[in-house]
Amino acid sequence: MPTTDRLSETFAALADPTRRAIVARLALGEATVGQLAEPFAISAPAISKHLNVLERAGLISRGRDAQWRPCRLQAAPLQEVATYIDGYRQFWNESFDRLTDYLLRETQPRSKKDESHGIPKRKRR
Repeated sequence: MPTTDRLSETFAALADPTRRAIVARLALGEATVGQLAEPFAISAPAISKHLNVLERAGLISRGRDAQWRPCRLQAAPLQEVATYIDGYRQFWNESFDRLTDYLLRETQPRSKKDESHGIPKRKRR
């Protein structure tokens, strides 16, 4: 399998809703594999596969505390995603500002002079 950049691995790991839910749960604090598996109707091996994907992407780390293997969120890859997306924030803000300006211009009542392209309308006799 060809190597991919870290950002691509992070996006791939976050593409699955189960993995996003696991990341959201770990944002609240560390949890064991059993605690992470609790809300899902999937097998323990399936949860382990999800955790492996998250670990390979650098999104979680697993420790060892006696018989427990607590998982912890590693936020650095999420910061990289935020930085990447933030690069597009200015583009979208400027696009929405232009759209707002356009809509304001187009929805303003027009004067009779505007409707006739600068030529005042003649009054009917």
